[in-house]
Amino acid sequence: MPNYPLSAYSFRVEWGGTRVDFTEVTGLDIFIEPIQMRNGSSPSDTVTVMPGLEKFNTVTLKRTVKKGDHEFFTWMTTKQGNTIERRDVTISLLDENHAPAVTWKLINAFPIRYSAPDFKSLQNSVAIEELELVHEGLSILS
Repeated sequence: MPNYPLSAYSFRVEWGGTRVDFTEVTGLDIFIEPIQMRNGSSPSDTVTVMPGLEKFNTVTLKRTVKKGDHEFFTWMTTKQGNTIERRDVTISLLDENHAPAVTWKLINAFPIRYSAPDFKSLQNSVAIEELELVHEGLSILS
């Protein structure tokens, strides 16, 4: 079989909740902060650049609202003092047979923002809720 590029619309999210029918996932980014350094006695007018700390963007999960399913909001309300429920979240890009082709893993993720859908009387669309996550690491499993 030819090695075709994968489509971005076929994916699965495993987040520790019961539903896996997400409509969108954004923010799977890693950034290495550059550190500029220059010795004060250096005869050169240039700086040396070296890698610093890894930083990660927040990841946003979006899904349709369904009656009786409040798991996004419930996870958000697990915060007590300075603790909150942390979960490993996996996002798998699926091939044409709906098998995982590439899987990303968020380590120790927890929610920092929940957004209910916007309600507009003249709009013809599905209600979408969002959960924004922070995490302590991003890896590719396959």
